[in-house]
Amino acid sequence: MGAYIFRRLLLIIPTLLGIMAINFALIQLVPGGPIEQIISNLESGSETFDLLGGSSADAGISNADDTDIGSYQGRRGLPDDFIKELEIQFGFDKPPLTRFWIMLKKYAVFDFGDSYFRSISVRDLIFEKMPVSISLGLWSTLIAYLIAIPLGIKKAVRDGSRFDTWSTAILVAAYAIPTFLFAVVLVILFAGGSFLQIFPLRGLTSDNFSELSVIGKIGDYFWHLALPILAMGIGSFTTLALLTKNSFMDEIRKQYVITARAKGLPEKRILYGHVFRNAMLIIIAGFPAIFISVFFGSSLLIETIFSLDGLGRLGFEAVLTRDYPVIFATLYFFTLLGLLVKILSDITYVWIDPRIDFGNRQS
Repeated sequence: MGAYIFRRLLLIIPTLLGIMAINFALIQLVPGGPIEQIISNLESGSETFDLLGGSSADAGISNADDTDIGSYQGRRGLPDDFIKELEIQFGFDKPPLTRFWIMLKKYAVFDFGDSYFRSISVRDLIFEKMPVSISLGLWSTLIAYLIAIPLGIKKAVRDGSRFDTWSTAILVAAYAIPTFLFAVVLVILFAGGSFLQIFPLRGLTSDNFSELSVIGKIGDYFWHLALPILAMGIGSFTTLALLTKNSFMDEIRKQYVITARAKGLPEKRILYGHVFRNAMLIIIAGFPAIFISVFFGSSLLIETIFSLDGLGRLGFEAVLTRDYPVIFATLYFFTLLGLLVKILSDITYVWIDPRIDFGNRQS
């Protein structure tokens, strides 16, 4: 198993390199880079530009001048030395391959540089937004497991009953509802949209969070997370419940269960002493992958609807503003995390069922 894990770790390098290279090449073809974003803001009269330590007036830019300069189309009234200063600041004075190689060397030691448009390093920015996304992904996944697994077992035991039929209908209907639509309904009903205002609609904690007791802080934290967690968990909850039922149904029909019943073993002992371990193999071992899918899948919509500032919104805003350091850092981080989670899933399989040996299978 150790050799298998080592090989998988080595495969991370070319996989990560390939993904980064493809995305770096594609981003070169996308129009409207960071320099164009700044030029557009300056020509529209914005005085918020502070990348080089000043506003458009400090840079000597006149919107009235119609002189067309530089290699960019539509630059009117922008001094050529100012454009070159921007290119040096962003590193665009170097060839693409050189920039890509420099980026890889820095990313190898997790040096993601600074954001183009924020006065903060990208690494600090990711750590600042991470608690929101981890909170959403972790708790929604845990709650989905705690509810879906017992429900799936009960559906398997009572297969074909009215409970099984009605619960399946409810689960399928819930799965058909888009996550964002369910989130909007929750806001309307319980967050002051049109009816009740039971839950807050903004932030991860209240303004007076530091003044609360330990119990009060925990309660305030989950009070803010209740609706986002419910909205994010609805899709994975439905899938997990039906997967649990089907897995148990497959095991119940196997010969060892028939033999155990013939020996007169109690039904609960058969179900939880023999069937449970085999049926839950795929469910429990898939926890890391399900967590990652929940963590990345719906975070942008949920964070936007509930005004939570997490990694989903960070990546979306970085794409809009062409903040390349943030774009590539989040891509690198998410890809690396996803690849490590795949290895963790394999280790979990072996831990649950020692009969599985990926090392011998690879050899």
